[in-house]
Amino acid sequence: MKAIVITASGGPEVLEWHDVPDPQPQPGEVLIDVVAAALNRADLLQRQGFYDPPPGVSLYPGLECAGHIAALGPDVTGWSVGDPVCALLSGGGYAQRVAAPAGQLLPVPDGLDLTQAAALPEVAGTVWSTVFMVAGLREGETLLVHGGGSGIGTFAIQLATAFGATVAVTAGSAAKLERCRELGATITINYRDEDFVARIREATGGRGANVILDNMGASYLARNVDALALSGRLAVIGLQGGRRAELDLGVLWSKRGAVLTTSLRSRPPEEKAAIVASVRKNVWPLLADGRFRPVVDRVLPMPDAAEAHRVMEASEHVGKLVLAVPGTGQDSEEG
Repeated sequence: MKAIVITASGGPEVLEWHDVPDPQPQPGEVLIDVVAAALNRADLLQRQGFYDPPPGVSLYPGLECAGHIAALGPDVTGWSVGDPVCALLSGGGYAQRVAAPAGQLLPVPDGLDLTQAAALPEVAGTVWSTVFMVAGLREGETLLVHGGGSGIGTFAIQLATAFGATVAVTAGSAAKLERCRELGATITINYRDEDFVARIREATGGRGANVILDNMGASYLARNVDALALSGRLAVIGLQGGRRAELDLGVLWSKRGAVLTTSLRSRPPEEKAAIVASVRKNVWPLLADGRFRPVVDRVLPMPDAAEAHRVMEASEHVGKLVLAVPGTGQDSEEG
């Protein structure tokens, strides 16, 4: 088969489409003929040499994909060869074939094609497990999402709105904020020229946000705590703004607040399987009913992964960037 290989740590140019050995499904795994895979920020970090895959995991990038089951490994039940699926991966999605644990498979939701389905597993797993399972967002509460125009952001807006929350977002352009409003955000903040702490307090009558979904880490820590409501929960899922910061525990204590951190890739398979099962139970019916859809900014041929990485690094897209395997009928760009 062919796969995108990281030939050295560096810029997008180190991604190359090479012949590589086919994976073999191990007990409890299935082999997937990949039709499409979606990008995540973790892929960029892996390419740069900052985020190695867990031991025993494919060295090729790609944390989610969609396609058809090509073969079943030993001890797999409930799935059949030929089933259309999408999968949460620990790596290996940028390839024509990938082996995935059966517990991390999801059926393609009714009404979605494989390109759209490829954009779901990582964001659905991250948002559902973080915002709802860990931070406990409830109907009537306010969620603040940093990076509202990202794949995580566009999914979080729609899912939280569907569950009856008020959604606030930050983004860096008027066009992105407008798209966030179209998806259901009612409080939109341009982080380039507005103070999100002041704006969230103003928009909530001084209360603040009940839950904050943060991808920045250190650079936003103190301001995020300031923006929390009483008993608010700050959920950190990324460190784009650094790893180390000073925190005034008195402010956090006065709000009875909590700072939570979580990640998905490094979890053991049984924890991922539990998250995937909860996503299938609670999120998939909303997708099947057409309550919301994954936002796909564009689709590029998988051999052009370097260009897709350049687009993501420029942060000019809204939603997900998807790579389609050549010859599957999906490898054409769309807006």
